[in-house]
This record gives sequence, C-alpha cells and structure tokens, in this order.
Amino acid sequence: MTQPLSIASMRELILAADPGLSGASFTVLEDGWDSVAVDVGNEYIFKFPREPDAAWSLEKEARLLEVLRPHLSIPIPALELLPGPPVFSRHRKIPGSHLLEADYAKLPECARHALAEQLATFYLQLHRLDPQPLVAAGATPVPGWPEAGELILDLETLLDGPLFRAAADALRAWEALPLDPRGSVYGFFDGHGWNMAFDHERQVLNGIFDFADSGFGDLHREFIYTDLIHRDLTRRVVGYYESLAGFPLDRNRIDLLSGVLCLSELAGESGHPTHGPLIRRNAETWLRHRLDRPGEF
Repeated sequence: MTQPLSIASMRELILAADPGLSGASFTVLEDGWDSVAVDVGNEYIFKFPREPDAAWSLEKEARLLEVLRPHLSIPIPALELLPGPPVFSRHRKIPGSHLLEADYAKLPECARHALAEQLATFYLQLHRLDPQPLVAAGATPVPGWPEAGELILDLETLLDGPLFRAAADALRAWEALPLDPRGSVYGFFDGHGWNMAFDHERQVLNGIFDFADSGFGDLHREFIYTDLIHRDLTRRVVGYYESLAGFPLDRNRIDLLSGVLCLSELAGESGHPTHGPLIRRNAETWLRHRLDRPGEF
C-alpha cells in the first residue's frame, strides 16, 4: 500500500470488523504522519497505516502499550489489531482534543501547574521502567537527526542571513555537545499537543496517545517536544521532573535540542503540503528567541 485508503474503503473494513457501527458517524482525522485515523461515533478510533513500514510500527505500538499500561498513572490507548488487509487497529477514544499553543495560553496558573506535574510524572514513570520487556515488545533506539553539516547545507536556501547564521551556530554547538550526562532511557519522545487528549472545558489532560515513536534515547531529548505547545510548559515540566527525580537537568541542553528538532524538521519537511508552514514557523520562532534572548531557557 503506497497511498492511504479511501474513506469508503476504510468504512468497509471497519464495518466488516464491527457491523454494529453501521449507524455511527465516520470522521477522518487528517493530522497523522504515519497513519490515517478515523473517529467512529466519537467512541472509537481506527488507525490505518499510510505505508507498509507504518503497519509494522502499528503492530509494535500495540505490543508496547500492553507493557506500558500497568505502569502509568495517565490513561493510554488499548490497541486491538485487526487483520485487514491491510492490518489496522481499533481502540476506545480517550475523550478530549489537541492542546495547541493558543489553548495553553488561555489556561490559568493552577491548570498549567497540574498539567506540568502530570507530564513530569508520566516521563519519570517511563524512564524508570525495566527495559527488557520493552525490548522484547519491539522497542528500539529513537531515530537520530542528520549530521550538523548536512543540516546547515539544507538550511542555507531556506533561511535568510541572520536566521541562517543563528541556525548554523546552533547546529555547530549541538555537534560539540558531550554525551548526555543522564544517559539513555526508554521515553515517549513525542510529547507535543497533537498526541494529547485534553479536556478544554475542565482544563485537564485526560490521556496521551500515539506511542509509535517511543523508544530508547537520551534523557534530555524527552523534554523538547512540549516546546511545540509553549516554552513555558517545558520550563514547568523540567522543574517538576527535577523535583520528582531528585537530580538537576541541563536546561541549556534541552533548549538547544529543541532547536535542532525544529531545524531538522525544516530541512526535511519544509515543503510538506499540510505541515510545512507550521514547521517553518516553529523553526523561525526558536531562532528569533535565540537571537533576542541568548542563553534564556
């Protein structure tokens, strides 16, 4: 399969697996990178892989979730694999919707603190897990980013003079970083707001989903993805994590890695028809902050 299935084909497969859903509404959720998700009746989510590799990833995710669920205090999906072909999955929808920058800006202090503490607890629970069952379930190292020199070449035509120079300096600083002083952990490594089920009315996080990109990686990298919601949230999560874990984190390292994420996405996905403009905005926002307030986390 090299193209996503049509909505008619997905509906046919879903109803073959569960004919009782024939009277439910079917809504395609377009924002998934690896899979196309279909919300059925606001009760179930069905995920269809976009590519053959994504099918393997979906199967791995289902195994990982089974290992993770007993150890986490926050709700996560329980994926049931359905044979197709192609293989696809079903899980009960965790009520809520994405948490984006504009949403976070509206939250009062108490809700921001509660969210940060919940995320910090979630990360610490992951980082303290025995790695062996996760390896047996298919967990692997998270993919690295391209080398600094390659990214600098790619960005030269995508950024204007001052922003390009700031990007090149940041990438060279990243290249010179020593190994992570806190080592490698199993982590989520995808904690942005598109993977959150947030109840905007109650201002609470109901759950987290999409563990396809979880795996083993440097501990400090775990904390960069909340920057895609708001830098303030990242600062709060880091503070709570330090308190819970009992050791400090390198905040400058986290900020630099956050920029490398944005710059690597800009270099590789700037032309994406859906996400390209947001990817560019994220990279330019990080670079301008670095130019305006150097050294400020």
